[in-house]
Amino acid sequence: MTTAADYQSRIETYGYEELLQFWQSIQDRNTPDWAPDKAFEYFILRAFQLEGADITYPYGVQLSDITSPYEFTSAHQTVEQIDGVVYCDGLTCLIEAKDQTEPLNVEPIAKMRNQLLRRHASTIGVVFSCSGFTPPASILAQYLSPQMVLLWSEKEITYALEQGCMRQSLLKKYRVCIEKGKPDYDPRPEEAKTL
Repeated sequence: MTTAADYQSRIETYGYEELLQFWQSIQDRNTPDWAPDKAFEYFILRAFQLEGADITYPYGVQLSDITSPYEFTSAHQTVEQIDGVVYCDGLTCLIEAKDQTEPLNVEPIAKMRNQLLRRHASTIGVVFSCSGFTPPASILAQYLSPQMVLLWSEKEITYALEQGCMRQSLLKKYRVCIEKGKPDYDPRPEEAKTL
């Protein structure tokens, strides 16, 4: 069985060119050496890491990690699965990466909101989807204040990876969400949106 450490060791060998090829494999649904969703999770984090962001690879939060030290508990039950964390340009982002064939509905966004409720108010959520989002998911993301959850589609990911602007795109999405309350803003230039 492949462990989280194995996935991390493998993805950290990928340079920019290997990561572009890996992204194509993810899009083609041809990642036989990776468990479902793991390829996409580690890919997203490595893309930010190659641009100089600090990251934390996927991890679980145990019940024993969040209970009071004064309470007796022997529970080591996983209560949260975090797909990763990205620290860059003054932002702290919890990551949720979903590699599904159907557009994401509200569930991953609601899950992210609950995770953000337990973190510092400056933490934002970022949900990456290979299949886009349903209209209810986009609407829900607009009404999560004071939590912020930014939405990234496959075309935005492809553009940012190819242009080497994952961090710049994240910052642009963040600023537009602050200014206009639009969590699913597409940061690609107009000419790229027609491709």
